[in-house]
Amino acid sequence: MQNKTKNKIIVIGFVTMLFLFFIINLIKKDEQISIAERRKLAQFPKITFQTLSSGKFSENFESYAIDQFVGRDTFRNIKADWSNYIFRQKDNNGLFLLNNSIYKIEYPLNDANIQSSAKKINNVYTKYLQKMNVYFSIIPDKTYYLKEDYLSIEPSEVEKIIKNEMQNIKYIDITKSLKLEDYYNTDLHWKQENLQNVVNKLKNEMNLETNTNTNYTINQMGDFYGAYYGQLGRKVSPDKLNILSNSTIQNCTTYNYETKKTGKVYDEEKFKSSSDKYDIYLSGATALIQVENPNAKTEKELILFRDSFGSSLAPLLLENYKKITLVDLRYINSNILGNYITFENQDVLFLYSIVVLNQNVFK
Repeated sequence: MQNKTKNKIIVIGFVTMLFLFFIINLIKKDEQISIAERRKLAQFPKITFQTLSSGKFSENFESYAIDQFVGRDTFRNIKADWSNYIFRQKDNNGLFLLNNSIYKIEYPLNDANIQSSAKKINNVYTKYLQKMNVYFSIIPDKTYYLKEDYLSIEPSEVEKIIKNEMQNIKYIDITKSLKLEDYYNTDLHWKQENLQNVVNKLKNEMNLETNTNTNYTINQMGDFYGAYYGQLGRKVSPDKLNILSNSTIQNCTTYNYETKKTGKVYDEEKFKSSSDKYDIYLSGATALIQVENPNAKTEKELILFRDSFGSSLAPLLLENYKKITLVDLRYINSNILGNYITFENQDVLFLYSIVVLNQNVFK
């Protein structure tokens, strides 16, 4: 009899809990984006005859229900903690937490992908850049700077492969210009306010004037939950995202070839609305964007082939150039670059993270 009573209590409690979750989900306002996962969340699908008959409605509704489920982030945190503390797994989805900083295991080195990336860059050089001042630099993954014995890709190994594949391109080693503290705790990117050593190294190797206006104002934008935060699924203190500004940067204008719109170096609206707050730097991922410096004391121009790391670095080189054109070969085929850029006598810098080179994502 007692067992029957216990079973009834358990069943009633479970049904009550399901009912409460159902009611809360009905009245809860749908979220547009997930700050933790840095992505847009599925919204309630449109009900039409076509979506109902094709089964698309039920498929989209399932995605909507999963994304908008109340307490979703809490359950994700519980799942991650269960993996770490109960099953004693060192990583979760290839990420691990150490001293309140999140790291991703970017290993092993994929020689074929590095070679393919290098060949792609060499093809761009052969097609457009011969007889120009061309430089190349790689950005180490932050795991490389950990003192503990964790798997990471050795930058010198990447450098060796790159040099074997490329001709007439000067390599600039910035490895010693960075340290662990120069990267965000919750993201793979570097902090703009910590890049002066990198900028100085690049300027020295590219024969640029170093006595330019570096009197920057640090503007604090707010909390920054990076890409690793959402992927790990555990509670970690957010970073603070800052932007460096001075009169030169404030007076510069950008032109985005994709949107055909002009703008500013820092897109503060992106920080408010985008799921990825890092998009504040030059409006985020885009194939081709141009920055004009109307107060430049030089006619020099720079073409910067880059990934997202270059978005936060480029503003710190504006003192030395009249124009900087940023190209992301992940989003534009190199064969059509001549339709948008007149290659003449510009400086050229290829600046890529090891993570991108190791994946071979160029078009």
